Amino acid sequence: MAREFISSLPEKARKKITYDLLKIEGGEIDKELFKKLENSEIWEIRTLFNGICYRLFAFWDTEIEALVVATHGIVKKTQKTPKKEIKKAETLRKEYFNNKNK
Repeated sequence: MAREFISSLPEKARKKITYDLLKIEGGEIDKELFKKLENSEIWEIRTLFNGICYRLFAFWDTEIEALVVATHGIVKKTQKTPKKEIKKAETLRKEYFNNKNK
């Protein structure tokens, strides 16, 4: 779902998000870029490009020591991340682990 979201964006926004993902992959943990959401196992990858806030949702799979950017993304229009988007990411996280453990 995150891949489809990114693919739907303008090319320059995709490049900026890719750049930010590479920074995180390289070990940069900047709260403005990568933040754990309160009361959740979900992390938010935060890209600001041309005044537009893009958000990708992710979680950790500690068994394989990897960040899974597998949930979804949004164009953020409000100050706070909508609870329904966090809930959606949490549901997708649960599905991931249920499918993995089958």
